[in-house]
Amino acid sequence: MKIITKSLIGLAALTAVIQFIQPDRSNPEVTADFDGPEPVKTILQAKCYDCHSNETIWPWYSYVAPVSWWIADHIQEGREELNYSDWGNYSAKKRTKKTEETYDEIADGYMPLKSYLLIHPDTEVTEAELAIIDDWAFDE
Repeated sequence: MKIITKSLIGLAALTAVIQFIQPDRSNPEVTADFDGPEPVKTILQAKCYDCHSNETIWPWYSYVAPVSWWIADHIQEGREELNYSDWGNYSAKKRTKKTEETYDEIADGYMPLKSYLLIHPDTEVTEAELAIIDDWAFDE
């Protein structure tokens, strides 16, 4: 029984100590925000901006290690792959490619991430919203 008690105390101490190792949760300045059609922007803001913009809303659990590390890493990767806060700085060719990729990733069920949908089920893209993104991606 002493081993279990010592192990639990050690685990509690470790959990407390790792809270001091916090990731960067900054939101850099928006330099060239997405300037597409308003219906598309509304969908992207509601479904994509938390991970793919500099306007992340950091929930309370993003301040609790080790979950905070995982979330910050996902957001960093998301911003590196596609950042709507820098959209206007992308070349026309890159915007076209990212527009088509946005549709494909959503249509194929890769975005939003399943792990994100578990906590944020309201970010699942509806068929009607996907149709709006389709029109934007392929009919412009």
